[in-house]
Amino acid sequence: MKTNRPTFKSFKNRALKNAEVKAEYDALAPLFNIKKQLVAARLAKGVTQEQIALKIGTSKSNISRLESLNNTYMPNLGTLMKYAEALGLRLDIGLR
Repeated sequence: MKTNRPTFKSFKNRALKNAEVKAEYDALAPLFNIKKQLVAARLAKGVTQEQIALKIGTSKSNISRLESLNNTYMPNLGTLMKYAEALGLRLDIGLR
């Protein structure tokens, strides 16, 4: 049974036509980019959220929240540095 409900993609495309929505969406791009990088790096290293949590002294739920694209939780610099170090990586931050 097919419904006529819009897809997320069509909803997003329609919402982004609103200038205010587009501005907010664009402002969040750097945050979502770093979250995607965190997940990609963790998966590339074959490490679970539980293992990261143990290495940096936090809970799995905190790691889940940190990595989630469903919220705008802004991690602090110290947390990002610990996360990177736990994966044997280095956090690089720059201005352009």
